[in-house]
Amino acid sequence: MKSVKLVYGEDIRWAQLPVNCGVRLVRDIVIDRFPSLKGVLIKYKDQEGDLVTITTTDELRIAEGLAENQGFLRLYIAEVSPDKEPLYDGMGIKEEVHQSSKKSSMVAVDINLNEGSSCVEDWIVQFARLFKNHVGFECDSYLDLHEIGMKLYSEAMEDTVTSEDAQGLFDIAAAKFQEMTALALFNWGNVHLSKARKRVVLTEDSSAESMLIQVKAAYDWAQKEYVNAGMRYEEALKIKPDFYEGLLALGLQQFEQAKLSWYYVIGSKSNLEMGASAQVLELYNKAEDSMEKGMQIWEEMEEQRLNGLSKYVKDKAELQKFGLDGLFKDISADEASKQAANMRSQIYHLWGTMLFERSVVEYKLSLPTWEECLEVAIEKFELAGASQTDIAVMIKNHCSNETALEGFTVDEIVQAWNEMYDADRWRTGVAAFRLEPLFRRRSPKLHSVLEHL
Repeated sequence: MKSVKLVYGEDIRWAQLPVNCGVRLVRDIVIDRFPSLKGVLIKYKDQEGDLVTITTTDELRIAEGLAENQGFLRLYIAEVSPDKEPLYDGMGIKEEVHQSSKKSSMVAVDINLNEGSSCVEDWIVQFARLFKNHVGFECDSYLDLHEIGMKLYSEAMEDTVTSEDAQGLFDIAAAKFQEMTALALFNWGNVHLSKARKRVVLTEDSSAESMLIQVKAAYDWAQKEYVNAGMRYEEALKIKPDFYEGLLALGLQQFEQAKLSWYYVIGSKSNLEMGASAQVLELYNKAEDSMEKGMQIWEEMEEQRLNGLSKYVKDKAELQKFGLDGLFKDISADEASKQAANMRSQIYHLWGTMLFERSVVEYKLSLPTWEECLEVAIEKFELAGASQTDIAVMIKNHCSNETALEGFTVDEIVQAWNEMYDADRWRTGVAAFRLEPLFRRRSPKLHSVLEHL
């Protein structure tokens, strides 16, 4: 992956592009980073300082070559109507996934004839690496866990290791395979969570009846995918009860499902006092419970790490007896501290957003608990490191205030935080974590469609 700056007027955003990707994929990433744009022209500055429009992958390579001295590529974005867009060559996200899947299948068949079962692993590796770029699938951790588990299992089977000593290696190998299985289910859940974001395309000439049918179909689709995602996360937790990533992802899934259900209640003009509203609040209860449990497990693990009592330290000491401690990747105390700070900030950002949204629901349902909920949300934002200016803007624009800006959503500020976090992380080189792609998801467009029906 390589970093790129996308410049749209005064709005500058970071993005990451796969190495040697096509111009069509760049266009799709630009649209993803600027969702309000319907069509775009992508330009670069040549050696004379002129802005040149990129329409082919070869022209993209020229822009990349000119940017080598700067260390990153800067692309300038101009909005145009969809019918004015160039016919970008190459493949977009969907086409690239399809093409990779076809190529991987061909490779798998060929290897199967020569090397037996290895074809399955090769196919998974190729597809997982592609999928990580577009959906946030974490393949590297999965492959590392598999490699460590197999190495330890093989070592324990060696005749040179006594049966008693081998038990420790077997235990560590089993734990790695357990985590690998939980991680696979976690990623499976992430796929369903991404599928729930299926876009609703409403044409201007659609009748009111046709529009309602399309929106209802999209709502039912999203609900089904949220349920499937939740099932995968719960299965991961059954296999590994201390898998805090699964709990936090489950909390996010329940939160998004609660928001979707609430916007559907509003959009369908349902009676807010009936069972639908109770279902929304129940989902919020579950989401908060999942967040609290996940945060507690993570905090306990972090405390053990700081005190030198983590399972990682114990396992590494066991592996040193056999000269296998090199299997575990060491990170400096400073890097571990930065990763923990980033993780804590992201969790509290999500938690605060969840409580802020709940306070809006409770206010509109005339529940007296909305104010307390808002206060706790502000506490979470403060723990996340949000500035007092941003917090003041959120409070001022809460729907309980008559002076609130129409159409304001907390997502706007959270997105700005994410942009700043991106720039800081790429500048300092702090590694990402498994949950990061989920924590940084934008609200699905279906929410806005339902709200404005």
